[in-house]
Amino acid sequence: MSLTVKEMKKEILRCGKDPVYFIDNYAKISHPTRGTLPFKLFPFQKDVLKEFIGNRFSILLKARQLGMSTTVAAYCAWLMIFHKDRNILVVATQKAKAANIIKKVKVVFKNLPEWMMMSEVITNNKFSMELENGSQVVASSTGADAGRSEALSLLIVDEAAHVESLDELWAGIYPTLSTGGRCIALSTPLGTGNWFHKYYIDAEQGLNDFKPIKLMWDVHPERDEEWFHKETRNMSKRKIAQELMCNFNASGDTVVTPEDINRLKAGVKTPIYKTGFDSNVWVWEDPIPGESYFGVADVSRGDGEDFSALHVIKLGTGEVVLEYKGKPSVDMFAKMLFEIGTNHGACLMAVENAGVGWTVIEKLKDLEYPSIYHAEKHSHQYVEPFAADYTKNSVAGFSTTAKTRPLIVAKMEESIRNKDFISYSSRYAAELDTFIWYNGKASARRGFNDDLVMASAICCWIKDTALVVNKRDLAYKMAFLNAMSRSTSIFDTKIVGQKSRSAVEKKFENKEKHKQLVDFGWVLKG
Repeated sequence: MSLTVKEMKKEILRCGKDPVYFIDNYAKISHPTRGTLPFKLFPFQKDVLKEFIGNRFSILLKARQLGMSTTVAAYCAWLMIFHKDRNILVVATQKAKAANIIKKVKVVFKNLPEWMMMSEVITNNKFSMELENGSQVVASSTGADAGRSEALSLLIVDEAAHVESLDELWAGIYPTLSTGGRCIALSTPLGTGNWFHKYYIDAEQGLNDFKPIKLMWDVHPERDEEWFHKETRNMSKRKIAQELMCNFNASGDTVVTPEDINRLKAGVKTPIYKTGFDSNVWVWEDPIPGESYFGVADVSRGDGEDFSALHVIKLGTGEVVLEYKGKPSVDMFAKMLFEIGTNHGACLMAVENAGVGWTVIEKLKDLEYPSIYHAEKHSHQYVEPFAADYTKNSVAGFSTTAKTRPLIVAKMEESIRNKDFISYSSRYAAELDTFIWYNGKASARRGFNDDLVMASAICCWIKDTALVVNKRDLAYKMAFLNAMSRSTSIFDTKIVGQKSRSAVEKKFENKEKHKQLVDFGWVLKG
């Protein structure tokens, strides 16, 4: 349909005022099987575009395949055509993925009527596009220096939950938005603790300037329960949570399952009191005389990035009765362990012996603490404290190595799953939220710590392996000793054709010889 010049001007004005109208009537997209098609917006896409216009900062938690990246690309095209000097930066997990949005922007430009293109394209390559009116869109890597050079009109972070070091990127790029720039961060969830999770949750609580937008799988009008069941037939629960359900807790690769973490969170109890110089000793139960306890401590490296941690558990139930997490000096922490251990019946105390852990162990020895955990150097077999000085290769404390780390982490997960390790601590549950698998290794998510978690891992391993094996060995030894006895009965060993014992004894008039005969006569022959 041809338009008069007057109608063209009217359309240009209308499109410039309303991106929804522009996209719905003039934008086209590239379909993988159907070719180039008009971009007819669904109601939820129109609503999201209105939120982009109405808010400087938008954070979009979405299910997969809702066409939101395409919607954002069309919005970029609108912004560039109808506004001068707009500087748009697109960031994604990789520069090549950020370039996919620019590719979609180019499809919109390529298929516009000539009269709608009021500014010529002067730069056009894989990673950028610039118009004669000064507006441009650029794909960038996720380095901390991305976008620092000049003020931005719009920052787009695609799949924000998957972008590593986004905290650093945001810290560097936020000042470039201070002149009125906008930000759109969109992503499927990927567990908790990352930048996207923190900013979305804070946005829901009104703690930042972002407008939170959630798009579940069923906002798409062409999806129903039948579609959902078909789509999820071969998907894991974690994948369903990530791809379709917008569920942060169930979507991450946490070492402990979301179900077990949620169970621990449901059981969180306020300590009966908090004590210590920094009030970070949390107590759920005072020591009970006659009860058996076990303490495990992970010592801070001393660089200010991590914490010293302690669990004291009741061996009979696996319950944590006392927990500490703080940043005391080495001397202070050693004295704390001494006092807490003494109050709990001089319980066995295992200290992770890497780095400054050795110093804490030595100070416990100086204080003459009687129950420091020891193990054989290579076998990691438990050695009773009283026997440590006489056992070859005995080492004080627990050694976390490349060999033992996966073992203790696996034992922790098993113990939590089987309810053999029971914590009532909100601090501990929070650490589990961000204790994830990364490149095949279990560790805290970047920017978080796992001090309580690793102390619990050591605790679970020692409790369920070293101490159990040692207890069984002791039981065997006691049973063997109890089965041994000494008989003082005198038996007549007379054999036909030989003299009897009584006849032999008559030969010995000397009492001392007689005594020897009583004791050792059974070895004598006639």
